[in-house]
Amino acid sequence: MAIKTANPALNERVFDQVRSQDNSRGMTIQGTVNKTLISLAIVVVSAGFTWVNPHPRLMFFGAIAGLVLALVTIFKKVWAPTTTPMYAACQGLSLGGISVLYNQQYSGIVIQAIYLTFGTLFVLLMAYSSGKIRVTDNFRLGVVAATGGLLIGIIVNAFLMLFGMGLPILYGNSLIGIGFSVVVVVIAALNLVLDFDFIEQGAQRGAPKYMEWYGAFGLMVTLIWLYVEILRLLSKFYSRRD
Repeated sequence: MAIKTANPALNERVFDQVRSQDNSRGMTIQGTVNKTLISLAIVVVSAGFTWVNPHPRLMFFGAIAGLVLALVTIFKKVWAPTTTPMYAACQGLSLGGISVLYNQQYSGIVIQAIYLTFGTLFVLLMAYSSGKIRVTDNFRLGVVAATGGLLIGIIVNAFLMLFGMGLPILYGNSLIGIGFSVVVVVIAALNLVLDFDFIEQGAQRGAPKYMEWYGAFGLMVTLIWLYVEILRLLSKFYSRRD
C-alpha cells in the first residue's frame, strides 16, 4: 500500500530509496519515539536560551539555519542522526524568540499554546493507536490535497498582497481570520496522523536504523508548524478581547 503524507519530509518515496539497503538493525517505533523526545528536549533548551536572551539575530540565524538543515536532511537522509539534533537546536532559537514576542504582547499565551500543541499530539496519538482514526487512502488523499491547497493559497495570497490585491483579512482577528486559522490548525493536526502512520509503516518495513532520526525530524516539522499556528490562532482571540 502506498504511503502518502503532506509532510515533505515523510512520503512513500523515502522507503523506496532506502528499502534496498542492508540493515542488521532496523527502524522501530520505540526508537523513533526516543529520538523525538531527544529532539524535543533540544528544542526546549535552545528555545529557553533565546527566551532569556531574545535577540533578532538569533531568531534570524535559527530560522535560516533550520531551513538549510531541513533541506539537507530531506535530501541526505543518512545524515539525519547528525542533522536532526542540529535542526532542533536551530528551530529552538527561532521559536524561543517568536514565543517571547507573542508573550510580550499577550501574557500567558505561550504556555497555553504549548499545552494545546501537546494535548493535540496526545489525543491524536491515542485515537490513532486505538484505531479510532484509520489512515485510509481517502484520508491520506484528503489531507495531502488540503495541505497542498493551503500552501498554494498562502503563496498566491502573499504574492497578491505585494500589489495590494491579496486578502489581508485572513491574517486579522475578524471571524474570517479566526476561521482561517482554525482550518490551518486542523490541517496541521491531521498531518500528525499521517506522520504516525508513516513511522509505523517504516518500522513494519524494516527501514534502516537512521530512519528513526528521520522519522523524528519529520514529526518535529509538523509539531513546530502546529505550535506556531496555535500561537497565531490564540493571538487573534486575545486581540478581540482588547
